[in-house]
Amino acid sequence: MLIINIKENESIDKALKRFKKKFEKTGVVKALRKRSAFEKPSISRRTEIIRASYKQRMYGNEEA
Repeated sequence: MLIINIKENESIDKALKRFKKKFEKTGVVKALRKRSAFEKPSISRRTEIIRASYKQRMYGNEEA
């Protein structure tokens, strides 16, 4: 459970923004979306390989 303490003279908008940021960091929405539909293991592996190759193309060419 998330608890957001509202500071003195803090607007509701700022407190709501902090709550949204904290909630997004927990990853609850991402997990719900992932569980909503079954994905075959072969498809998940394929997407993982595609992502890895994309990252390698984007960041692999940089020299230290």
